[in-house]
Amino acid sequence: MTYDRLVCANCAAPVAEGRCPVCRANRERLGPSAGLTPAMVLTLVIALVAMVALLAALQTA
Repeated sequence: MTYDRLVCANCAAPVAEGRCPVCRANRERLGPSAGLTPAMVLTLVIALVAMVALLAALQTA
């Protein structure tokens, strides 16, 4: 289960929205990287690979 699918037992809303104090406290406890979705991670990996390829191309030029 990913962070964006967690449902708060206090307000029955997604924890990622942080509607109640319990949601906000758990969101803070999970940390900043807990909000990353698989799509965001994939996008970051693709961007990192593109940057490495660009740097490698500039080194050979």
